[in-house]
Amino acid sequence: MSPEHNILLESGTNELEVLELYIEERLPDGSVVPCYFGVNVAKVMQVIEAPAFNAPESASNPCFMGMIDIRNMMVPVLDLSRWLRMDMVRSEYDVIMVTEFSNAVTGFLVSGVTEIHRVGWQQVQPPSGYISKIGTNCIVGMVDLGDHFVQLVDLENVLADLDPTTFEKAVQEGPRANRTYRALVADDSATIRLMLRKNLEAANFDPLLVNNGQEALNQLRAFRNRMEQEGRPLSDYVDIVISDIEMPLMDGFTLTKNIKEDAVLGRLPVILYSSLITNELRHKGDSVGADDQISKPDLDTMAQRALQLLEAQA
Repeated sequence: MSPEHNILLESGTNELEVLELYIEERLPDGSVVPCYFGVNVAKVMQVIEAPAFNAPESASNPCFMGMIDIRNMMVPVLDLSRWLRMDMVRSEYDVIMVTEFSNAVTGFLVSGVTEIHRVGWQQVQPPSGYISKIGTNCIVGMVDLGDHFVQLVDLENVLADLDPTTFEKAVQEGPRANRTYRALVADDSATIRLMLRKNLEAANFDPLLVNNGQEALNQLRAFRNRMEQEGRPLSDYVDIVISDIEMPLMDGFTLTKNIKEDAVLGRLPVILYSSLITNELRHKGDSVGADDQISKPDLDTMAQRALQLLEAQA
């Protein structure tokens, strides 16, 4: 998939483009059904035919299938169905979805891709209450397309699961503030929330964690109402907002736009982060008033960057 195909959606419109893919799964009764998943199209470089290869016996993880040469790069290929604990039916028409995010190029084996859907984040429902053997740690949202559901896969969680050093790096101890700061953190990934909580607590932050932008905005408005009722400063409740960009119900751009357009909340510094901090996305973050933007491979610097913003305001 070429970069030219990606559409740069207007900042703050709470929209994204999802590439729909599917895995042909064999059920216990022997029948085969397609299961539909989705990823942000901006993470996809291209889709290619899958070569005929099997996972090496020496592989450290059963998901690893081998390496392929793409654009003069040796790219690891992962069997997405194995990570999702599915019994995939292999065929000659299988494809590899080549992705680029978090400073890594990775191939994922799937049965095929269908089309690109442009959806609003408000259409993406959290997976809570959805009964699936896959589990909600892997799926960050559900999109109802009428005749079937598309499950949004947390690809960052896949890579973090396969490389535990990612987590260790993100929670390394760094600078520590002289006073306790209150940070509101919004992310739909439990893995990333845990990373950030440990990183921020080590720097003398008191983090309040929520699952998406809508929950964050609701919490901020509740803080504003309490501030006005109790006659206290906003800093008694929250000092800074830290948010992922891609989240169900409301994305980080829309959250930031709502914060910065509010006469009271607009004074809060906002840090956005994503595995896709490209020049285009950085421009979008700037346009909605984000005070800083960080790529997910650099989450270990989050506390330091937050302290720099807060100390600059003091």
